[in-house]
Amino acid sequence: MQETTQSKINKLGEMIEKSRRIVFFGGAGVSTESGIPDFRSADGLYNQKYDYPPEEILSHTFFYNKTEEFFKFYRDKLDSRRFEPNITHKRLANLEQEGKLSAVVTQNIDGLHQKAGSKNVFELHGSVLRNYCTRCKRFHEPQDVFDTNGIPRCSCGGIIKPDVVLYEEPLDDKVVRKAIKAIQNADMLIVGGTSLTVYPAGSYITYYRGDQLVLVNKSKTSYDSIANLVINESLGLVFSQV
Repeated sequence: MQETTQSKINKLGEMIEKSRRIVFFGGAGVSTESGIPDFRSADGLYNQKYDYPPEEILSHTFFYNKTEEFFKFYRDKLDSRRFEPNITHKRLANLEQEGKLSAVVTQNIDGLHQKAGSKNVFELHGSVLRNYCTRCKRFHEPQDVFDTNGIPRCSCGGIIKPDVVLYEEPLDDKVVRKAIKAIQNADMLIVGGTSLTVYPAGSYITYYRGDQLVLVNKSKTSYDSIANLVINESLGLVFSQV
């Protein structure tokens, strides 16, 4: 007999109740219900029309060769300050406060997990809320980039670069090591809002060695066959009932 969505959500609740070291691994689908578009869906950034493809704009080469064009796109599409955490962000923060969730590993760069109250967040792709001067390395606030025109510059004259991982750039080794360690030590891994197709981040769930791997995603993923529980539903619907 096929399980219903409700019975799966009930089962997820029971699994969470028994767990003490939960790690949540999330992607763009976590923030879409806050109004932030993802990248690959029909309405995502990759399917919108610009003078250059978004994949090219968000690359290391483009940043340094066409810096002003980069910031036009960046300010227009990646300013997350006006968005608020949704039920998933809030429930995960609650689970951490209750001592059940040990870490959030996210592919998102919007800072909404921290805005909701989560403390132990590993941002694999960086954050739009952190910026630094490419010359003197001085830290800059988001408004130094988003609330300016043209190419944002430090007082030393250097270009202010968002602390986000662009295409052609490596992930931060320190963040990756901490994220993998958290996954290895988890007694439950919940993967949500990600198709797990982004390399290498998507492959990190293979470091989990437990028997409580849960995938919550609207569409199927290539990892469904190894999961202990798969819920093909929106995260908001699931976490509003857990």
